[in-house]
Amino acid sequence: MGDEFITYGKPHYSSNEISSVVQCFQNGWLGTGPKVKEFEDAFTEYKGVKFARAVNSCTAALHLSLLALGVGPGDEVITTPMTFCATINSIIHCGATPVLVDIDPGTGNMNLLAIEAAITSKTKCIMPVHFAGLPCDMIWLMKIARKYKLAVVEDCAHAIESEIDGRKAGTFGDVGCHSFYSTKNLSTGEGGMITTNNEDIANFITKASLHGMSKDAWKRFTSKGYAQYDVEFAGFKYNMMDIQAALGIEQLKKIDINWRKRQEVWEKYKTDLKGLDIILPPETKENQTHAYHLFYIRFSGNSKCKSRDELLDELTNMGVGVGIHYPSVTDLSFYRHTLGWDDNTCPIATKFGREVLSLSITPYLSLDQQNKICTSLKRAVF
Repeated sequence: MGDEFITYGKPHYSSNEISSVVQCFQNGWLGTGPKVKEFEDAFTEYKGVKFARAVNSCTAALHLSLLALGVGPGDEVITTPMTFCATINSIIHCGATPVLVDIDPGTGNMNLLAIEAAITSKTKCIMPVHFAGLPCDMIWLMKIARKYKLAVVEDCAHAIESEIDGRKAGTFGDVGCHSFYSTKNLSTGEGGMITTNNEDIANFITKASLHGMSKDAWKRFTSKGYAQYDVEFAGFKYNMMDIQAALGIEQLKKIDINWRKRQEVWEKYKTDLKGLDIILPPETKENQTHAYHLFYIRFSGNSKCKSRDELLDELTNMGVGVGIHYPSVTDLSFYRHTLGWDDNTCPIATKFGREVLSLSITPYLSLDQQNKICTSLKRAVF
């Protein structure tokens, strides 16, 4: 198996991605331009929506989506504690207040049965996160949203390929937000995409992602001559570059092939690790398609490693890179100090976040690397 350190979530780019990026240099345009438009069109087709708008991160996507839906000071947004801090920060950046609903310990997703109790007169939006790539029950959630006339922003950072009843995650709510960070199933290094069927939202995001300008920057410098622009409101510098889009175009072409490869790794882990003193990810229901983004285990400690953090150190020393996805946001100092969250705010998520550990599940793991990961985990646990 060798002594090579297995880097967690290492991205892989082929000659196709490299050639696509080189094309940007040859075309003489690196910023937001024709490649971004091509990527948006391809993603629109893949997701089966009317509009897709590329931005520089999923955080930007979440922020702009909330703004597009009118979320602002005095509003509350219901979301999950089992997520990356960007989900919470995007709400705060709008001047709104994040309201947490604890998770289902079996899935890691927000407990949908607890949502109604969290709704108040200030609630404006629900923001579910499809944790690890296992989709939330969006059919149930949308019934709640319609009942109370609430907007829905789907955080699909883990869920590009996820489906419910054959329909892609990110197409149920008003908006879907996707991440192309380096460790994601589709990687452009940094980057994000917003999907929606609402033309007004799409138009707002197009302008808001580039300073509130009335024209795309690259369209001002074409052979048709310089086009004057106006600034209609104070927007943001959230646009994606053609260099990023060039990677995304090629990554999207092989997303289904890579999904099947990750599924094979997932099934091997489930088989090889069965019987260990750990909790494995849940099974997928018949009407769900899992994105296989995070293969996480939960470890509460035994005689050899007394905690998850000890297990993390043990695996690292064995040459196996791992991740923690995620500590509950209730465990993070900023939110504890400013929002008053503590261990009792979402006790299930707090416990979950202190036990969870993610194993690499990239589609380019060799069989030897997969075996090393499984063997190392067995040695560390026993």
